Amino acid sequence: MTSVVFVHGTGVRAKSYEKSLARVVSGLGRVRADIPVARCFWGEEHGASLGLGGASLPVRTKNRGVGGDGALDEDDPLAVWALLEVDPLAELREFARAAHDDGEETGFAPGRVDPWETVADKVRGLTLEPMAPEAEEPAGSLPRLVADLAPHLDEAADRVADEISGSLGGTSPADGIEPLAARAVYALAVQRAEGPYGDDEPLAVDGADRDTVVGALTDQLGGGDRGGFVAGAAKGVAVRALNSYLSPLSSLAHTFRGGITNKSVPASGDILRYQVRGAGVRAAIRAAVREAIESGNGPVVLLAHSLGGIACVDLLAEPDPPAGVELLVTVGSQAPFLYELDALTALRRDEPLPAAFPRWINVYDERDLLGFVGEKVFPGRVTDLRVNTRQPFPRAHTSYFAHQRLYDLLAPELPK
Repeated sequence: MTSVVFVHGTGVRAKSYEKSLARVVSGLGRVRADIPVARCFWGEEHGASLGLGGASLPVRTKNRGVGGDGALDEDDPLAVWALLEVDPLAELREFARAAHDDGEETGFAPGRVDPWETVADKVRGLTLEPMAPEAEEPAGSLPRLVADLAPHLDEAADRVADEISGSLGGTSPADGIEPLAARAVYALAVQRAEGPYGDDEPLAVDGADRDTVVGALTDQLGGGDRGGFVAGAAKGVAVRALNSYLSPLSSLAHTFRGGITNKSVPASGDILRYQVRGAGVRAAIRAAVREAIESGNGPVVLLAHSLGGIACVDLLAEPDPPAGVELLVTVGSQAPFLYELDALTALRRDEPLPAAFPRWINVYDERDLLGFVGEKVFPGRVTDLRVNTRQPFPRAHTSYFAHQRLYDLLAPELPK
């Protein structure tokens, strides 16, 4: 009698494995009640943990950026730069929102020049020439940064100027726009220097050099109080923008770095540990297959998620794979991707799947950024099945076994 051995993926421990196993048992039971599901839980024994209690983690000397309530500190420039890395215009939009909420609309008057157009013209005139390096190969970090940003400054300045005139035009003048505009121009120039999709290597930038460039741009705009991060009426704009846009993300980053424990280590730690200690995981899968065969529940179908799929491919590609595996089903797995990288343990990139390798079905969701396809990687040896969990990433990676369509697709593929 055929049985399914369920192999979990990265970051799974006892409680979450039991939940996933229950979903698999229920889903398969609906379409193939004749097939028992066997356990292969390797996370507790072979998964990652901080064996020294987190002794490798630096101690935070200041609780800045994110407070205990998850709010962001308006006096922390690093928190603001975290926002501008993602959305360079966020501060300006928040400034404009406050201007419309709190100020008076001046409207259009014949012959009158909107003061915000004057500000926009100053932004369009920004230059890095006073700091431009003289040599073709600039020495030192600041001249290199200036050389990297200079070709993109005009385009960034035009975009910021358009934002100012478009979002603030017609509102009463307000103080404090200069440092916000300078930071926006800088952040946009960095984005453009790194390529439209981050294709180029990220710029290596020292914070002191960044502040020097932004300070020079602020001076050109006539902004004062270079010693403070937010000036005048702009005080609080940064924190409002941060709390609107990035509070959940910043809280996550704080949790990951400052409070990293066994709760957060497994997801990435299991992957790292598998690369050097993967034999234990493969041995656990081999033992689960052997136990199913010896109990009379063979042939075996290996149903493996994520890292579990990588381990199964590695195991079945070894010179002495376990006997009795008739079908491998990988779900949201990176095995084809690792093969293309030449990063599988038992199979080099220029080697085909062994002749004895079982039939392989690979399930993926297009929205799962950790799911890959195998038909073009192993022509004639892998069948890709696409599902649509209707979930965004990263939830798409963890929702396969709650998706009933998955079991409908697998039912006719399972051995009788």
